[in-house]
Amino acid sequence: GICNKSTKQERSVKMPAESIHKDNTVTLDQLSEVLDSGAVIQAKNLLNSLYPSEIADVIESTPRNRRDLLWTLVSDENKGETLAELNDEVREYLIDELIDRDGTEGLVKIAEKLDTDDLADIIQSLPDHLTRKALKSLTKQNQERLEKVLSFEDGTAGGLMNTDTITIRSNVTVDVLLHYLRRMKSLPDQTDKIFVTDRINMYHGFVSLKDVLVADPSKYVFQIMQKDDDPIDPDLGEHEVSRRFENADLVSAAVVDSQGFLLGRITVDDVVDVIREEVDESVLNMAGLKKDDDIFAPVIQSTKRRTLWLGANFLTALLAAAAIGIFEATIEKVVALAILMPIVASMGGIAGSQSLALVIRAQALDQIGSSNSKLLILKESAIGLLNGIIWSGVIAAIVYFWFDSVFLGGVIAAAIMINLIIGAISGVSLPLILEKLDIDPALAGGVILTTITDVVGFVSLLGIATFLM
Repeated sequence: GICNKSTKQERSVKMPAESIHKDNTVTLDQLSEVLDSGAVIQAKNLLNSLYPSEIADVIESTPRNRRDLLWTLVSDENKGETLAELNDEVREYLIDELIDRDGTEGLVKIAEKLDTDDLADIIQSLPDHLTRKALKSLTKQNQERLEKVLSFEDGTAGGLMNTDTITIRSNVTVDVLLHYLRRMKSLPDQTDKIFVTDRINMYHGFVSLKDVLVADPSKYVFQIMQKDDDPIDPDLGEHEVSRRFENADLVSAAVVDSQGFLLGRITVDDVVDVIREEVDESVLNMAGLKKDDDIFAPVIQSTKRRTLWLGANFLTALLAAAAIGIFEATIEKVVALAILMPIVASMGGIAGSQSLALVIRAQALDQIGSSNSKLLILKESAIGLLNGIIWSGVIAAIVYFWFDSVFLGGVIAAAIMINLIIGAISGVSLPLILEKLDIDPALAGGVILTTITDVVGFVSLLGIATFLM
């Protein structure tokens, strides 16, 4: 039998100190106080009592002028995983500083303690000049580890996988398998199964560790192994990988190429990272930001990023203003219409945003297809109609008592009805259209929807008033 042992050390379990609060903001304040007092050793102990992901959060939440100091306090044991948890911009900054200060030796030590997938993420996120330095600094073994993962595109199962697999042949006994496992100093993290391959690494299935523990030692592996009829293809997208883990409650899964050779495995901790990144990206995209942006980036750099997005919103605002300008004469005659315009636009925008959020979530979960999209549009249209009936009546009554005008009450009722229906239909339709155009609905949907509901709301209110006048 053949077993392959991971080169990664067992991650030590850290119990946070009693003085550390669960809220990382409080921890950051504590660290600042300790550092200001000059108690560097206490600050180091406080920082390294956190998990690597928490250390990364603390570093990202710290102004740039203090990050170098915090990084020097991170223990060698934690540096690799902390670096992998940082966003691209902060990671690039620290690695650049690391190489300038210590040459490539520091990066070599960090690389030796990282999973292949984490190492690949770090290498891929670096600019070209740092990538070349980093690759040259790695040992031949680490370069070979990376070669397999880097051959696949980022965002695929191949780019997400790790090569730290344990394999066994099917013609050995359970006793032999247990003997091999006991000889290992540690098992790779998230090991819940052992993959069964032949002499040329052809994948045949897996053996669950829990089955190994209770099986008769004299039994052969092929007697307790499970067939894996649907292993993960290396070109499968990360999103689909996360769906498989969710649906099948997986802890790990084999990555197998089209010829049936075992390439590596994907573990649930990496899938959780993918899910979190997708959520963060969706939220930030709505504001035109990126998940890897540094919150403490220089002012000029951050201003450049946001200026383009503000410019796009300015253009849409001009369109809404132009729509209002058409009815300038009507507004001069009935000034109250200017007071009521924000109500109409806001109601339509909220109705559309509700539908937009619902559809974007459904798209992320692959719950929408050609078979049910029309039904969803009809459903949201009906909801818009019913809400229009309810709220047009309520708002019309309020406007009537406010301005003592049946005319204004009727105009705003009609405008609210139209904008709620249009907003609901737009909220459903926009994500479907944008997805077909290969545009991220989370990035562009909000801006387009706001423009539609503003323009329709203003034109409805002012157009109906102009017609009746």
